Amino acid sequence: MAVSFDEYLVVGISSRALFNLEKENEVFETQGLDAYREYQLSHEDEILEPGTGFTLVNNLLSINEKTGKKLVEVIVMSRNSAETSLRIINSLDHYGLDINRMAMSGGENISRYLKAFGVDLFLSSNEFDVSDAINNGFAAGLVYNTDQIYRTDNDQIRIAFDADAVLFSAESEKIFQEKGLDAFVKNEVENQDRALKKGPLAKFLLCLANLQQNTREYQLIRTAIVTSRDKNSGRRVLKTLRKWNIDVDEVFFLQGANKAAILKSFGANIFFDDQDVHGLPASEVVPSARVLYKKGQEPK
Repeated sequence: MAVSFDEYLVVGISSRALFNLEKENEVFETQGLDAYREYQLSHEDEILEPGTGFTLVNNLLSINEKTGKKLVEVIVMSRNSAETSLRIINSLDHYGLDINRMAMSGGENISRYLKAFGVDLFLSSNEFDVSDAINNGFAAGLVYNTDQIYRTDNDQIRIAFDADAVLFSAESEKIFQEKGLDAFVKNEVENQDRALKKGPLAKFLLCLANLQQNTREYQLIRTAIVTSRDKNSGRRVLKTLRKWNIDVDEVFFLQGANKAAILKSFGANIFFDDQDVHGLPASEVVPSARVLYKKGQEPK
């Protein structure tokens, strides 16, 4: 009987988001495919260093071990060919990551396989693949690959989200971009009893909340919203979550203050934001990813 992924939280992650492949990617970008192939083959026995998404994946997989149940499935989804993927397999084995499913597209768009695997979240360093995933209705993030070595004091899964254009639609964000802060706050206060529409990562939050509820006795997952909204415009966020029947563990209304310090204190395994102005500083202290806008929905 074929395996069904319907009852798992399924995360698809590219090899470059899971491991540090920046040097290899530079070879590909500057010298071409043949040079990249030769480099990977000649370094096949060298173990790759952890990348931006490594801690998140490691902690997610630990849920299965701690609960004694198969609740999380992680799939490496790589543009590598079968021939150049052995180094990735060797690295998975070295770190003891319980990942046995891989999709290797040989340079083609990998996001076309998200539906086949029932992926709930897709993380990649390839902007085209992430954009294609978002446009096809999948939760996805463009990982910031940095030279930072991220450390956390616990093995909980801690995930933080921006609000507008991430968990919620970009409708209110557009008002801010086009009419300014006062118009934005006025709109949110006047419409505080009308739930915000779901954004690109709303479905993932729902899946995460369900998994959190099913493993509550183990206290494995903690979530946070870290938004530039103030408390007045934040009322709509809280009322929307209530209507969605979702409990988020921590909420921060920062009124435009820098998010990085809060995220570092929270100890996020990953933070999702829609803007580089927040995502880039955050990526200096915690693993971060940018949530791209759907085609035609970009704020001016």
